[in-house]
Amino acid sequence: MRKYIIAFVMLWLAVITRPAAGAFIKTVHAENGARPYPTMIADEESALRGIDAFILSVMDEWKVPGLAIAVIEDDRVILSKGYGYRDVEKKLPVTPRTLFAIGSITKSFTVTILGMLVDEGKLDWDTPVRDYLPEFRLYDPIATEHMTIRDLVTHRSGLPRHDLVWYGAHLSRQEMVRRLRYLKPSKEFRSAWQYQNLMFMTAGYLAGRVMGTRWEELVRQRIFQPLGMLASNFSVTDSQRSDDFALPYDKVDDRVARIPFRNIDEIGPAGSINSNVEEMIRYVQFHINKGEYGGHQLLSRRNAEQMQTPQMVMPGSIQKLIYDEHGLASYGLGFMITTYRGHKVVTHGGGIDGFISLLSFMPEEKIGVIVLTNLSGANPVPLIVTRNVYDRLLGLEPIDWAGRIKEELEKAKKAEEEAEKKRLAARREGTSPSHPLPEYAGRYEHPAYGTIQIDVQGSKLILSFREWRAPLTHVHYDIFEIPKAPRNPLGNMTVTFSYNKRGDIDRLAIPLERNVEDIVFTRVADDSMRERK
Repeated sequence: MRKYIIAFVMLWLAVITRPAAGAFIKTVHAENGARPYPTMIADEESALRGIDAFILSVMDEWKVPGLAIAVIEDDRVILSKGYGYRDVEKKLPVTPRTLFAIGSITKSFTVTILGMLVDEGKLDWDTPVRDYLPEFRLYDPIATEHMTIRDLVTHRSGLPRHDLVWYGAHLSRQEMVRRLRYLKPSKEFRSAWQYQNLMFMTAGYLAGRVMGTRWEELVRQRIFQPLGMLASNFSVTDSQRSDDFALPYDKVDDRVARIPFRNIDEIGPAGSINSNVEEMIRYVQFHINKGEYGGHQLLSRRNAEQMQTPQMVMPGSIQKLIYDEHGLASYGLGFMITTYRGHKVVTHGGGIDGFISLLSFMPEEKIGVIVLTNLSGANPVPLIVTRNVYDRLLGLEPIDWAGRIKEELEKAKKAEEEAEKKRLAARREGTSPSHPLPEYAGRYEHPAYGTIQIDVQGSKLILSFREWRAPLTHVHYDIFEIPKAPRNPLGNMTVTFSYNKRGDIDRLAIPLERNVEDIVFTRVADDSMRERK
């Protein structure tokens, strides 16, 4: 979900690790006796023998508080287990029924619902969105007229992420759809794959509109109930009413710490589902079996196969150039498709504040894995564990993915440090702002991103944007910088002020979406100036 959480087939190439959190997880596992929650393994002599020690070791190395995993092979659950803590402070263990946020794995649920409606003749993949949502409008008029439901769920709208339109904004789905028209694309329509949460939100909203209900009710009635996913829900608020849910953790100031839950109910169709491995493995089985579960064909085989069939080539597939075990990656309908050691893999990862997860299956071998964890940020453990399971079940020599990923992250960290040195060296020394600081203060607005407030506090300008408030550090001329701070997505962004012909500061620009030009916020008159005397 968030812009720094990259699709799991390339996660470890995209994020930057931070120093480890000391003995935090070692203490957790030692106090837990290094014992996982009671398991389900059919045969101790099976290929998964020794998996406990492996999982605990990678959790320790990457400082992951808690993890749950389930594995299915030939329609039989061969592993369902929890490790570590869902609540570190209270020392409550993870179980197979512990609820975690699954993040963007939710997208496949949205596509599954769309496919069911296509089966019933209620929707068509290749009919323009405006036939169902007349108010739908994008910045690009060609995309507005020709965007189809298939386009919505294959990340080819031409729009980059623009995640800070919705992240922390508490906008309704209807309002987010209305704001799409103000977001500039970075690519031509259908020319490139670019991950886009707002398009998936729109797809779920469309499904609800067509059926006269909400997306949540469609998923509950058509997926959760038939699959027996009765503990699964659509809001972290609901999860906290359960007697078995994981708390979210992140690395803050180089230590693992509990963080607040992030409510993302309104962006829901793109990533708000919470579930556990006991229920999610049934969903994996449903897709391995091409839409069939419990003797019932809930989704047509044709649409189930379309979900697992490449629709768009994914950039970043350069992993093939680094490690021979990877194939090129593509995106189907709500799933990513690649190969691992010569075997087709269908997968999707998920990440939101405090949680990272991975769903993955090999349809030909009928092997499926779901891994849920309660640590966000640089956490490749779901990927490492999944690949180890595949190596074991395929009878192949296990690859040291933990070591490989650690090397890549170290390289990325050094590259980031070098880039930071170059950025600091580019500053013009001895310059000052063109205006007295009070003249920068005011409210600035953008029709999609909302409002930024600039205030003066002593000798500093203070920027406020939704829940984030930070002092601005002067860089040079009329350019300021937001200091890096834990869990602040604006950290290290520059704020550039401009003035009109009269010399009045009238706008600011900030790179809220790095793939387009800086987002320009226009200064608006104070409320007192708009009141009639």
